[in-house]
Amino acid sequence: MTLVRKFFPLDKNYLLEEAQLSLQDELLTRLIEIVKNTFTQQTNLLGLLDDFGLKVKNYHAGNLKPLSNFYQNICGVYRFKNSDNQLEFVWDGREHLETYKEQWSKTFVRWVNDFCQQELFVQAVLDLTVFLPENRHADLAENRMNNFMLRQFGVKMHKTKGLVEMKVA
Repeated sequence: MTLVRKFFPLDKNYLLEEAQLSLQDELLTRLIEIVKNTFTQQTNLLGLLDDFGLKVKNYHAGNLKPLSNFYQNICGVYRFKNSDNQLEFVWDGREHLETYKEQWSKTFVRWVNDFCQQELFVQAVLDLTVFLPENRHADLAENRMNNFMLRQFGVKMHKTKGLVEMKVA
């Protein structure tokens, strides 16, 4: 099991973190597909594809590393927002790891669908994936995604303190 880091003082649900990390590539690939579909639906209602649209449509996830920080941060937010699940009982006979994987996957996909309602999120993901080789300012896209996380969840990633609740106006 690879531990990333503690995002807050009580970030000790290592089974949940393990479940999240084991799903990283699968869920990031799914994120990219959701973003591509959302982009196409929002910008190309007639289905007419230009070079830009074709590039998005034909993109297949290869390098997921540019999205890794976002994924790990969003995993930390989930554990932060659900920190009361440290010693949860599983009554249906399944292993904790399996239950956590299912719960996290459902939440992640729901959150991604919600995030995709924001054009800036869709564009930031496209900048970090489809357009990364030609995007010289990929760090700006990552900053936009972190800012989006602040607005969406009211938390900010602090360099020394980890996740911190913020008051968002």
